[in-house]
Amino acid sequence: MKKVSLVLVLLSTLLATGCTIKHPIAKDYSQYLVNNKGESVLPKSELEADYVITKETESHRYEFRAATVGYAHLWIVEFGQILDATLKSDDVQASFGKLVKANGSQQNGVLLTFNVENYEFKDHMAHVSLNINMVQDGNIIINKTYHAKGKSQGGKMFFGGPFAMKNATQQSTKLAIDDILRDFINDIKTVQVAGL
Repeated sequence: MKKVSLVLVLLSTLLATGCTIKHPIAKDYSQYLVNNKGESVLPKSELEADYVITKETESHRYEFRAATVGYAHLWIVEFGQILDATLKSDDVQASFGKLVKANGSQQNGVLLTFNVENYEFKDHMAHVSLNINMVQDGNIIINKTYHAKGKSQGGKMFFGGPFAMKNATQQSTKLAIDDILRDFINDIKTVQVAGL
């Protein structure tokens, strides 16, 4: 009984003194995209657009712990960095006629603004709510909040533990963003048929 008490005291002390292992998910996300190139199949659009990511989204930071892989690990999702890397990826770029991040001046006639409304990683998967605003020549063409859940990564988390957790978070987040972009591109096609 004394051994159990001693272990509990040591564990409590470690947790209380900030002995946390931090894992930034965005750190090697670009490499994750390179390693998984071609896995994502998005509809094609001829749209040529600039895009911006809101300041709130660029500074977005979500932290969580998962009992499945141990509470000593803190997973940090900087959604704006992940979204920007995804939009610059070959798979997404191939889905547009042209998609360029606006750096002060607009090059194309259409501007897309991305704003994360909610991001959570719970129930072994990413939950994303992302507002996309599409403006052409000062007119709002689309202003819609898209919701998606990434594929559950419970098995990977359970069997791979902390070694697989970063990949699980990256994959589920990417799949949620892909679903949102798929719906958005389909909306673009509907608008284009209507005369954009």
